[in-house]
Amino acid sequence: MSEPIKVLVTGAAGQIAYSLLFSIAKGDVFGKDQPVILVLLDIPVMMGVLEGVVMELQDCAIPVLREVIATDKEEVAFKDLDVAILVGSMPRREGMERKDLLKANVAIFKSQGAALEKYAKKTVKVLVVGNPANTNCLIAAKSAPSIPKENFSCLTRLDHNRARSQVAMRCGVPASHVKNVIIWGNHSSTQYPDVHHCKVNMSGSEVGCFEAVKDDAWLKGDFISTVQLRGAAVIKARKLSSAMSAAKAICDHVRDIWFGTAPGEFVSMGVYSSGNKYGVPEDLIYSFPVEIKNKTWKIVNDLPVNDFSRSKMDATAAELVDERDTAVTFLGE
Repeated sequence: MSEPIKVLVTGAAGQIAYSLLFSIAKGDVFGKDQPVILVLLDIPVMMGVLEGVVMELQDCAIPVLREVIATDKEEVAFKDLDVAILVGSMPRREGMERKDLLKANVAIFKSQGAALEKYAKKTVKVLVVGNPANTNCLIAAKSAPSIPKENFSCLTRLDHNRARSQVAMRCGVPASHVKNVIIWGNHSSTQYPDVHHCKVNMSGSEVGCFEAVKDDAWLKGDFISTVQLRGAAVIKARKLSSAMSAAKAICDHVRDIWFGTAPGEFVSMGVYSSGNKYGVPEDLIYSFPVEIKNKTWKIVNDLPVNDFSRSKMDATAAELVDERDTAVTFLGE
């Protein structure tokens, strides 16, 4: 068996982590023969709950789970990491201004970025899930200057999976028959779910999404708003935010980094915008279509973009520029 890899999950006593940890522990992400050491970080007041999570992981009796470390100390949590999944963040409370939310999260991700810089391996792969995920990811990356920017990404795979599933249900095919949907931009309601390059396997032959769905008005209207607002719809129904689906998306995202994407397929990830060919401003974490090989992502840069797509891609970029500029003012504080 290979050497264990050390994987950190923050916000580890929360509901996303509760769905996520079992999947990582049993080999759904890194493979059934890859031993893992799970490191669980949460705030001091959650340590009692975290103890219960540790007990449950022990009680699963999983052969590849070598060790579970629960802590509220960053110097313990970030030591010698191979992978960091940053789920914990400050949630928006009622009556909270967006500016205050950004300020609280800048403090968290500046601190965690500095801990990555100081304690983690320089090869660490960092996935930011806690919202606002794109900007939190940017702050963490800026706070860890010696870790390559390419090692940082944020989660838009949940939106990607939502888009894929909506198309599949509409066409009456399994989700695996739908590929190359794209989420552009911010993990917020300005994101742009794009199916202009999506292919659907209908009775053994691949056709374009517009041809498969045969309802352009839906694809340019309700489909987009359904994906954009799906998180809010889940909260309204469940009185809790998406957890099972978020955990599944995290697994998909990290597994694709680890093992790569299938030939001819791309997935959506929030990554550094530098060098993109779509006119997206530099120095943002923006969701693009990416292909992954040898644990390294590459933006798929040669897709044609029509005017409909362009305006939506620009709108979500503008929101990210605004978020970044606000967040960076708090970085110096």
